[in-house]
Amino acid sequence: MSAVFSPASHKLLSSPASHALAYRHRPGTGPGIMFLGGFMSDMSGTKATHLEAYAAARGRAFLAMDYSGHGLSGGSFEAGSIGRWRNDALAVFDAVAEGPPRFEQWVLVGSSMGGWIMLLLALARPDRVAGLLGIAAAPDFTESLLWQQLPPAQRDRLMTDGRIEQPFGYAPEPYVITRHLIEEGR
Repeated sequence: MSAVFSPASHKLLSSPASHALAYRHRPGTGPGIMFLGGFMSDMSGTKATHLEAYAAARGRAFLAMDYSGHGLSGGSFEAGSIGRWRNDALAVFDAVAEGPPRFEQWVLVGSSMGGWIMLLLALARPDRVAGLLGIAAAPDFTESLLWQQLPPAQRDRLMTDGRIEQPFGYAPEPYVITRHLIEEGR
């Protein structure tokens, strides 16, 4: 499958938080497919682009977006939280995925942290969701994969300073982890 994404193909939605949210939408038949990416991921990644090509080949509607502070969206990553990114996904979904409820159903596909956002979106819009597909879904990752993996000294610094920079796997830059992200995730 070849990727169909090009940076020029995205659109911007003004969000209530006064920054623009970038998204891609391809009209088609239902159920549509909405991709929700992971922590520090964006809609130009291989999962999103391959899923978009899959949807296009089958004439399915497709929607992908970048949360605030991610990819082509505005806002600060450091100001982000699960609740904020959930609200971003709801704003894009509500603005773009409109249609008659009997026809316009969506399969939500969440990768890693996007699996958590997918579940929250499904709880908020159950009548619009035809199915859920998690790819290494990580609900509650702020507790189980971040907080619980930090050594006590880093936990103390996070609570005192409000932020730490944490190396992550193969990422070239450390990720900023904030006290707000951990506490709001709880």
